[in-house]
Amino acid sequence: MDAEPGRSRQGILLVISAPSGTGKTTLINRLRAEFPRLAFSVSYTTRRPRAGERNGREYHFVEPETFIGLRSADELAEWAEVHGNFYGTSRPAVQAMLDQGRDVLFDIDVQGSRQLRQAFTQGAFVFLFPPSMRILQQRLRGRGTESEESLVKRLANARQELEQAEFFDYWIVNDDLESAYRDLRCVYQAEGLRKSCNAGLVEQVLAD
Repeated sequence: MDAEPGRSRQGILLVISAPSGTGKTTLINRLRAEFPRLAFSVSYTTRRPRAGERNGREYHFVEPETFIGLRSADELAEWAEVHGNFYGTSRPAVQAMLDQGRDVLFDIDVQGSRQLRQAFTQGAFVFLFPPSMRILQQRLRGRGTESEESLVKRLANARQELEQAEFFDYWIVNDDLESAYRDLRCVYQAEGLRKSCNAGLVEQVLAD
């Protein structure tokens, strides 16, 4: 999906949201493995690094004062407070990548997706569905990592997220992993054919 010589290319903003247990991480990892040019957005956070995490790779780890300064300067495309820590995305950093023709992937919740829609004029917003709430519950139980209380909370959150699916441009049901991946791959490739991603094509064809 690289631009041809002599043609400028605007990057794609690809935003993916899904209830926990839908298989989003598996699909995203597969997409990134096939398309290495797809950059992953690295967020700012005020939480402490965990073992094995490196600044600038998993997150940009900053002090609360720094984060608040970025927020006050309107440099965050989206932000949220989770368990007493702040998380947010640099608007200038993402815009710079898009202007350079790089595609940027977001793995983010519904609230963050809404903020990104307001921050950027164009993007592909994808919502992944489980086949049913019953199957989602089975998948969450199958992890063996959820307490009953946690399971109930995740299912309640899933219902709330599903009720906001109308906000998204594309709906993909992950009933079969191969089929869901083909659909996600098609969305990404189709977005690269938008006229907004191919500035200068008319001029190039006429000039030749």
